[in-house]
Amino acid sequence: MGSSRPNEKVKRQTNKIDSVKHQRDKLAARRLLVRRHRTEQRNQREEEEEEEEEMIWTRQFLCWVPLLLLLAEDAKASNSASGFVQNVIYSNRIVIFSKSYCPFSVRAKRILKELNEKPLIVELDLRDDGSQIQDVLLEEVGRRTVPQVFVNGKHIGGSDDLSSSLRSGQLQKLLAND
Repeated sequence: MGSSRPNEKVKRQTNKIDSVKHQRDKLAARRLLVRRHRTEQRNQREEEEEEEEEMIWTRQFLCWVPLLLLLAEDAKASNSASGFVQNVIYSNRIVIFSKSYCPFSVRAKRILKELNEKPLIVELDLRDDGSQIQDVLLEEVGRRTVPQVFVNGKHIGGSDDLSSSLRSGQLQKLLAND
């Protein structure tokens, strides 16, 4: 009988070892499952963020499509500076031919902004054909200077002319005649 006790003791120790190994394996498996779950969640969040970024980019791009189509149409309709000037003047309610650094142009833009008007502004210093456009303006209205303001296809003039037409009420009449 003495020999069966050590066997039972060995069995119990073996069972304890097996139980600890089993618990360790269960814990390792659980950790692995938790890691997989966290990775899946992280991947899902990243995919959702990428989809959101793509949607934002798409919305921003779609906002530009009409403008790009309009610009493409303008480019086809006016292969020359003269065609461009005519197209811009007669296709827009208010147009300012301007230079971004010109204080008189800034003044004309401010006057129209104060009237809550949104003119199409053609910044000649930012265009490759700016000089050609100024040549066309010289031919059309007798002036090469900026700004040159047009309302409903009618030439108003420069910054001083715009101010005068505002004071006289003529500008308001032109703006009212849509």
